[in-house]
Amino acid sequence: MKLLASLLLFIFSSLLFGGVVVAESLNQKHPFSGRNKLFVFGDSYVDIGNTKPDGTGAWAVPYGITYPGKPSGRFSDGHISTDFLAQLLRIKLPVTYAKKDDADKTRLQYGMSFAYGGTGVFDTYANYPNMTAQINLFEQLLGNVYSPSDLSSSVALVSVAGNDYITFILANLKDPAKLLGFKTFISQVVNQTELNLRKIHTLGVKKIAIPSLTPLWYIPKIANSSLIIKVIVQDLVEFHNGLLQKSVVKLNKENNHSAFTIIDYYNTFLAVFNNKGEIPGIPTFQNISIPCLGDDGKVCDDPKSAFFWDGIHPTQEGWKAVYKVLRHNITAALMPKA
Repeated sequence: MKLLASLLLFIFSSLLFGGVVVAESLNQKHPFSGRNKLFVFGDSYVDIGNTKPDGTGAWAVPYGITYPGKPSGRFSDGHISTDFLAQLLRIKLPVTYAKKDDADKTRLQYGMSFAYGGTGVFDTYANYPNMTAQINLFEQLLGNVYSPSDLSSSVALVSVAGNDYITFILANLKDPAKLLGFKTFISQVVNQTELNLRKIHTLGVKKIAIPSLTPLWYIPKIANSSLIIKVIVQDLVEFHNGLLQKSVVKLNKENNHSAFTIIDYYNTFLAVFNNKGEIPGIPTFQNISIPCLGDDGKVCDDPKSAFFWDGIHPTQEGWKAVYKVLRHNITAALMPKA
């Protein structure tokens, strides 16, 4: 139990305190796609600027050195998951909830991001809006900022990357017996995620995408751990992803169509990690688990050469590779049929 507690604390601690983004969309080279709004809920993998720009963490140098050239709130050197998904769907990047009052009406019509780095399905860090709170903020805008017709042409991205699990571990470190219920807690997280997905759909969003957990044993924070630890981590990730898959199948059966889609980060990250040139247009990253930004604050010579930017978040080039692999499946699942 002590080993499991230490392991899980180690894995997810960076996730808990991760914030992300103030961003402009990648260049929009394509015409209107039929999906013209993106609504984003979740954590630091998708947050595009809702955390406080206080000059620390992702708001400090050297974050943002590739784009926009200074810290912008992303936990990366540049663009992240949300940017690349918007580009694939030919949707302009949504405004952040934090900036909604400063945005003009045209900007609001691209959608909105409610994601907040460090949050979870349940409560995680003090004053961080959990998934239910984010959805409630979204609901408050309906009938005022967004109409039913707005939502019918929209896509929602919902990120659950593990912050709930570190919170659970921290709360139970002094009572290891409670950690025996860890898989039960994973079930609770996925069950609540299912309720959240159903709520977003009920509010009117027609297409909803949720990423699976990534193969966490590759992240720099734990890459040099023992084989036993890596096996434990793999079991935990696969248990979460298996339950998530069942939930999405259930939701789609309820609706008699494929409204819900899993973005397969798990297998896609593995494909990028293991690529030796077999995947056209995808870099062959060397030393996958060595981040560009070291613990000493030093930055590698070329961020494009690294998959990971820091201990857990990909570089812009890493995210770019992931979405190149994913692009056909994503567009097939989320774009309107001709």
